[in-house]
Amino acid sequence: MRVGLAGIGKMGAAIAARLHETGSDVVVWNRSPEKAIATGLPVADSPDQLAGQCDIILSCLFDETAANTVYHGADGLVHGADGKLFIEMSTLRPEVQRSLATTIKNAGGAFIECPVGGTTGPARAGQLIGLVGGEVADLERARPILEKLCRRIEHMGPTGSGALAKLAINLPLVVFWQALGEAFALARPLGKDPEWMIQLFTETAGGANVLKVKAPAVAAALEGNPDVAATFDIDSMRKDLRMMRSEAAALGVALPLASQTLAVFDEAAAVGLGSRDCAYAPAYWASRTGDRTPPD
Repeated sequence: MRVGLAGIGKMGAAIAARLHETGSDVVVWNRSPEKAIATGLPVADSPDQLAGQCDIILSCLFDETAANTVYHGADGLVHGADGKLFIEMSTLRPEVQRSLATTIKNAGGAFIECPVGGTTGPARAGQLIGLVGGEVADLERARPILEKLCRRIEHMGPTGSGALAKLAINLPLVVFWQALGEAFALARPLGKDPEWMIQLFTETAGGANVLKVKAPAVAAALEGNPDVAATFDIDSMRKDLRMMRSEAAALGVALPLASQTLAVFDEAAAVGLGSRDCAYAPAYWASRTGDRTPPD
């Protein structure tokens, strides 16, 4: 069984490496060919060629625009979809996942969504959490591949359910980064070493699970180190927050914390931090001066 992967960003590259290392026959495609070539794996020339060469196709794409282009474009995945199984792993709105599923099914393929909890480190270790939307039979067909990537696989319901669950679990995470920055701004008069403070937070009820793996990166960012490698950058958090607000509006739900956090992250991006790791979000607010409140 040959597995294709469309989208070789940080997460896609980690997934491709994990699948290859665990014995899968993997072919990759990326809009920027050099990223695909850098994996050392066979490279397809186009999405439809990737689908034509593989039995199962995973996609890990940045946003709705990228997903629509890769699936619906003139050389999109849909043109090689007949008889194939697609596992869509991007963080997208539920309605986008439902649209992709309809497109693939109309072309004779099968489709599940499986956005994941976790970043590149858990992907390489097979420790992601898979949030699946789609038919149970299609999930069972995908399970041998997903079990190489995920320590936990949850069937959330029909297509779109996985996307909604992913937005929900990401919301407290992205808001936490802003809360942590505010906490450090409040504690600034203490004059404590950032690494010491992070370790203290990690051992308290106020420290989220993410600090267990991100504490060194946050401490480095607080100390002004500009070289923390980005695993989940501020621009990606902004994208997710915008999707959360859009989905909430469609559901008639208010997300005041998400809205305020997005305003702060927009401000951070405006001063050049958009491509920086999420660890720089609390560092930005902790070092920010003045009492300006970002607009909603």
